[in-house]
Amino acid sequence: MTEVSEPARPRWLTESEQDAWYAWRRMFPLVNAEIARDLQQDSGLSEADYDVLSVLGSTDGHRMRVTALAALMSWSRSRLSHQLTRMEQRGLVRREEVAADRRGAEVVLTADGVAAITGAAPHHVESVRRHLVDVLTPDQLRALAEIGDTLRHTLGATRKQPAAATGPTAAR
Repeated sequence: MTEVSEPARPRWLTESEQDAWYAWRRMFPLVNAEIARDLQQDSGLSEADYDVLSVLGSTDGHRMRVTALAALMSWSRSRLSHQLTRMEQRGLVRREEVAADRRGAEVVLTADGVAAITGAAPHHVESVRRHLVDVLTPDQLRALAEIGDTLRHTLGATRKQPAAATGPTAAR
């Protein structure tokens, strides 16, 4: 007869751990919603639009394989495909067959896509500053960056990233 083990006892959060958890749960959606609202009002772009445009805007030739873009953004290929279809309909991107191997496709930023990200970026970075950067001290910003790096590393999101972007598309 097999013995049934008792479930592990929960490791309840301490008061300070719970404070940190609640702060995260309440902070993230509020900051994100403010920045997303500003982005939509200022440029007519969604967060997803901006994410795709800013990644492509920071690559050589403003192009990337669809599979690599999905991996970099931690999106499913299906989600990215639907997003790209919407963006293609608006003339922001186009998909092209990869001539070298004919096995994959690249997504390419169009002239309208370049104009959209170039126009949106100054407003977006100002919104990021207003709702996050300028609210925190330099020490708090460093801590936030360290926390983000630790969580991304721990959660396995340390995929190869392109070189750090500068200029109008750097504030993703």
